[in-house]
Amino acid sequence: MRLSGKKAIVTGAGSGFGAGIARAFACEGAEVKIVDVNIEAAHAVAEELGNTKLAWRADVGSDAAVAAMIKDAMAMWGRIDIIVNNAGITHMPAPMEEISEEDFDRVLRVNAKSVYLSARHAVPIMKAQGGGVFLNIASTAGISPRPNLNWYNASKGWMITATKAMAVELAPFGIRVNAINPVAGETPLLSSFMGEDTPEMRAKFLSTIPLGRFSTPEDIANASVFLSSDEAAMITGVALEVDGGRCI
Repeated sequence: MRLSGKKAIVTGAGSGFGAGIARAFACEGAEVKIVDVNIEAAHAVAEELGNTKLAWRADVGSDAAVAAMIKDAMAMWGRIDIIVNNAGITHMPAPMEEISEEDFDRVLRVNAKSVYLSARHAVPIMKAQGGGVFLNIASTAGISPRPNLNWYNASKGWMITATKAMAVELAPFGIRVNAINPVAGETPLLSSFMGEDTPEMRAKFLSTIPLGRFSTPEDIANASVFLSSDEAAMITGVALEVDGGRCI
């Protein structure tokens, strides 16, 4: 029960890493707002955790949507202890100059602007209550980029730098900010990273991971629980690689 009594918001929690994080947080005693652009998926996870009222639909790249998400959480709890910026998307693999402006804007909107918006609306609350935790789910792509995923790589690099900048500025207010860098995992984005989901492409990806497997939602959830708990009270500004050795 390392998160007993904590109130947490997890975006992109309807599937993949986000769902794993939400389940682990709930098991550790937190009350978790399950946020996803797919409300049916969010509802299913919230139902599994025993409270469908915690499901919430939000486009994390929309200022109005993020403001409404934070307002609803405050109306329900009166405080917000943890925000996990997990929602993320990618573009299909292609040479950088062939990625459309629409795809570029979409990736940066979800992967980068969402972090800005969550900070814009939640930092004043955390300052007023004397502390809190932001956890940004970045990627190994932000520090060890793969060819043909250039603008996705860049968005995750932005997230890592934003994490460190936020950590420095918010430390005097008792607010910790960390990131996790997963390697590719069994999530809805896997086929997009690879371009096609075939045994050959999987083998090619796995050959770059020394431990020889993809990351799982449980891997990312375990790291998320630790970084969000008081056990990590002296840790801020890190980007923890949960990658089976991919970045060595």
